This record gives sequence, C-alpha cells and structure tokens, in this order.
Amino acid sequence: MQFKKLEFKNKEDQTLSARLDLPVDGKPLAYALFAHCFTCSKNIKAIAHISRALTRAGLAVLRFDFTGLGESEGDFADTNFSSNVDDLIVAADFLESNYEAPKLLIGHSFGGAAVLQAAARISTSTAVVTIAAPADPQHVKHALGSVTETIQSRGEADVKLGGRTFKIKKQFLDDLEFVNMKATLQNLNKALLVLHSPVDETVAIENAAQIFQAARHPKSFISLDKADHLLSNPGDSLYAGSVLAAWALKYVNAPQKAEPQSDKTDNQVITRIGKSGYATDIMAEGHSLVADEPISSGGTNLGPAPYGYLMAALGACTAMTLRMYSDHKQWPLDGVTVKLNHQKIYAADCETCETKEGKLDQIEREIELSGPLDDPQKTRLLQIANRCPVHRTLHSEIIVKSKLKT
Repeated sequence: MQFKKLEFKNKEDQTLSARLDLPVDGKPLAYALFAHCFTCSKNIKAIAHISRALTRAGLAVLRFDFTGLGESEGDFADTNFSSNVDDLIVAADFLESNYEAPKLLIGHSFGGAAVLQAAARISTSTAVVTIAAPADPQHVKHALGSVTETIQSRGEADVKLGGRTFKIKKQFLDDLEFVNMKATLQNLNKALLVLHSPVDETVAIENAAQIFQAARHPKSFISLDKADHLLSNPGDSLYAGSVLAAWALKYVNAPQKAEPQSDKTDNQVITRIGKSGYATDIMAEGHSLVADEPISSGGTNLGPAPYGYLMAALGACTAMTLRMYSDHKQWPLDGVTVKLNHQKIYAADCETCETKEGKLDQIEREIELSGPLDDPQKTRLLQIANRCPVHRTLHSEIIVKSKLKT
C-alpha cells in the first residue's frame, strides 16, 4: 500500500504523527479521515486492513495518533474527548490545505464517538462510519471501572489499559459531561454507517442500536458477527473494510473513473508492494486489484498469485474471443466456461517440445460451450480459441524491457 509519513500541529502547537494511505496510482477519488480507538494508535492491524480496502476502492485515508499517543507529542493525561475532537478538526484542515478536504469520517470505538461529534465542524464531510462505537462517550467510565471513583476523589489515577499504564485526570471525566450525543446524531445530516459486533464485550451492541435509532436517514447497519471489540481476527477487519469501501463510494460523491485513453501513453498497469509480506496492490486500467501468495507460501492469501492472474488473462481472453466470433457468425452460443491449470513439467516428458532439458510451463485449458451448437461449430470455436490475443502472445517471442526510474 502506497503511503506518506506526515506531521501536523495540534491546537497546542504539538506535533501529531500521521500516515496518508493512497491508492496505488496515487490519484484518490476522495479522502477519508480515520480516528483510532481509546489509547490505541494509528498503526493497529485492524485499521491497516480497513485502510487497505479503502485505498483499493480509490480512496485515500489519513490516520493519525491523537495527542499523547503513539508517535504524537503531548501528554495523554492532559487530553480529553474535546481535545480528540479538536485533533480531528486540525487533521481535516491539514488535509484541506495540503491535499483535499475529507468527505468520509471513520471512527473506531471512542474514535467513533469523536468523529460523530466532529462531523458538524467538518462541513466537507458527507458520510460518517462508526465501528464498535459507544452511543455516549461517557461509556469510557465503564472501561475505567472502579478507578473512576479514585479519579474523582484524588483528581487523577494511573489506569492500566491494553497492557499499558496511562494517567487519567478528573478533567477528562468532567469534559464528558458536556457532550450531548443524542442531539449530535439527530442533527448529523450526513450518511451514516454503523458497524458493530453482537458479541462485543467492551462496548455492547445496544450502543449501536441507540446510535442507529437516534440518527436520521440515510443510515445503514452492518453486524460484525463473532468479532471482538478490536477486530483482532484479520478476517473481521478485512470484511469490515470491504463493506465500508463499497458503502462509502455511494456517499462521497467520487467522480466516475475515466475510461483509459486508447493511445495508452501512460502506464496501463501499476503494481506496488510494501516493505513486508507479499500482498501487492495493482491498478490496471483504472481498476483496483490485489495479488498475494497463499499462506502455505508465506503470504496472506488476500488475492490470487501472479500465475493466477496469468491464467485469468488467458481464460478471459479465450471467452471474449469466442463470444465475439459467435456474435459475428450469429451462432447460438449461450455461454463459455474456461478452466485452466498451470504446472511445471520436465521438458523430457514433452514429446512435441523443442526444449529437451530443464522444466517447461504447461497450461491445460478446458473449454465448455453452452448452447445448441452443432459439431462443426464447436470444432471451429476450439480453433478460434487458439487465436485469442493472449494465447498468441504466450506462444510468440516476448520482449520485456526493464529500467530503473531515475
């Protein structure tokens, strides 16, 4: 996933650390702003998976560490819900000044409550997404448990959350008293998507119901069945990301993808891989894809392996070529199914091959034709299959010219 490391200042002139995730071609259809959960950071895996799904859909995502968390400056003990909202406003202003104002606001857990509150002050936003969010930010007192009384009486206390210790002051609790989330939701005036797990033990599913009922249409709800609060199972965050991306494109007023120019003067296909893993983002003629290796080969199985795409190209080309030929001849071809298999074979085992040493690539292609075709028509279509452009490319001499970009 292509990204940029960024920094911007909060209201107290402290530096906040951010990351801007971009589509593989670097040309976003729209920008999103992501708020992480209470005491979390921008780099948790669940956020990364959701951000990847959004970038594949053509959206850029700015995720940052709130003041005093992660790589950002400041003292967490001096922050509160209002300061988190202020951080979001500053982040939105940063995007507008340097890139493009955000149209999509996403918040996980406590961050979900924050984006709901910030939405009214980010006028460019057209859609808001909450993931496992509380209906009222005062819900955080539940996470603090009996320590709340200590904070109230002593003015502050050290709290252990997620294996780390944080100092929380009374001002944090006092600040929550001034938030009227019900009124915020009733006056949201933006498309809303609520994602929540029915088995969330940190923020119960009833919170999602309260958010959904208080908000006006357009609003949607997606159940993250069996997911925990942090979406620690990769399958849950990947699912949430794919659903969120599909929903967002309807509401961020993204422009339609332009059809590639016929002269193809620019790169037609772009691929990009990060510093770890094998997942590779692909932009092909304006369409976002992903390649990967299976788990057995050390990958994460997010998409087909490279040879899978090669087989797909041959199969698609075969089917299209047969469709074009049949339409031209006005033959009753109802459908084509092409099944392909690739394997390495020993050259010595191939009686018709010129190469006699080492291994060769062998592709087995099975074509199923549907429709009331007679035998001569079927025989002719099998011949035509061997004339599809990709088939002919694979059988011809191929020149690949490589150079390093300077």
